[in-house]
Amino acid sequence: MNAGDGRLHAEARGEIVEDDGVLVIRRIEVTYHLRAPAEKRSVIERVLDVHADHCPVARTLRGCVEIATGLELEEEG
Repeated sequence: MNAGDGRLHAEARGEIVEDDGVLVIRRIEVTYHLRAPAEKRSVIERVLDVHADHCPVARTLRGCVEIATGLELEEEG
C-alpha cells in the first residue's frame, strides 16, 4: 500500500506532569491519519496493533512512558 503523496501523517500529543518540581512526560498519544482503500482496513488495523514492537522510539520508551496509538482512516476509492 502506498503511504506517500500525503496519504499518511501523524499527530502526537504528550501529557506532561510535574514530578518533584521537574516536568516529565507521562503519556504520548499518536493518531495516524491515513487515506487508503476501505478494503484494506483490517490489514491496516493489524499493522497498527504490532507496529510499536518495530518502532525505535516506542521500544526506547517502553516501560517509561505510556504510548497510545489511534487511527483515522479516510477511505478512498
